[in-house]
Amino acid sequence: MGDEEYQIADTKGRFTMAVKNGRKLNDISWSQGRLLLSNKRLILVGGNGKRTITLDDITGLSGREDATQSMAALSNYLSLRLGEDVIIVSANDHEEFTLAFYTAVLDDAVVKAKHPAVEGGVVQDSAWERARLGVEPESLLATLESGSLVEMELSEISGLNREKRTVDGQKRPVIEVSHAEGSTSLETHLLGPRQTSIFAHAFLKQGERESETNVDLEAAEKEVLMALHTGISPFSIPEFIGHDVDDVEATFERFIELDIVDKVRERREVVLNSRGRNIASEAMGDQ
Repeated sequence: MGDEEYQIADTKGRFTMAVKNGRKLNDISWSQGRLLLSNKRLILVGGNGKRTITLDDITGLSGREDATQSMAALSNYLSLRLGEDVIIVSANDHEEFTLAFYTAVLDDAVVKAKHPAVEGGVVQDSAWERARLGVEPESLLATLESGSLVEMELSEISGLNREKRTVDGQKRPVIEVSHAEGSTSLETHLLGPRQTSIFAHAFLKQGERESETNVDLEAAEKEVLMALHTGISPFSIPEFIGHDVDDVEATFERFIELDIVDKVRERREVVLNSRGRNIASEAMGDQ
C-alpha cells in the first residue's frame, strides 16, 4: 500500500472482543456503533469510545493462526485476530463490508505469481514473476509484470491448497489455486508475505467447492458451528447468535452425534475436532 491513507468504508454495525490474552471470554458484550475502514486502519466507534486497529497488526482471520484454516467470513461477521486477542465485527451490510475489508488488505498488494503453473493437467515451465493483486466482488485478480491479467473467479475455483515449494532456493509456503478459464483447467501459484497470503487464501476459500466433508446442516446449526470455529466460548454462543440456550444445547448434541465436536464437560462445553474444523471451512464455501 502507498503512504497516502484514504477511506474505503463508513458504515454501522456492532463489535465485541471474543478472546483476550489468549483466553475465550464467557461474557460477550456487543457495542453498537460506526465501522470506519481505510487502506491502513479499522476504527470501531461505540458508546464507550473508539478502538483503532492498524491493518498491519491483524495476524489472521477467525482466530486461527494457520492460514489454511482461515475463513473470510463467518455467517454475518468477521473475526479478526490481533496477536492473542480476537475481535468480532458485524456490519449491518455484511457482504459489502467484507468486500471492502478485502479491498483494504489485498488491493494493490505485490506478490509473486506463477501462471499457468498447470494447464489441462500438464505442468508448465512458467517463471515466477511479480504481480499486483486486485479485488472484485466475485474474483481475485493478479496483474503480472509481463502485462498478463489472471482472473481467479470464485465460482470457478475447484481446489485450494498451501504447499511448501522451493522458490529462489528457499522453501516457501505457496497458495495453489485450481480454477477454470473457459473450458481450460488451470492452476495458478501465489507467493507473498504471510499476512497477504492469509487474506488471499481466505478470500479464495469462499469459492472452493464442496468436498467429501459435506454434512447437511440447517442455517441455525451453521451459525453455531462457525461461532465455535472462530473461537467463541460455547457458554457465550446463545447470546452471541441470539438463540435460546436449549436450542444451542440441542445443536451441540447433534454435533456430537455427527462426530464433529468432542464433549469437554457434561454441560454445554464442546470443542471442534479435526472433522468439525474441515466441515466449518467447507461451509464457508456456501456463504
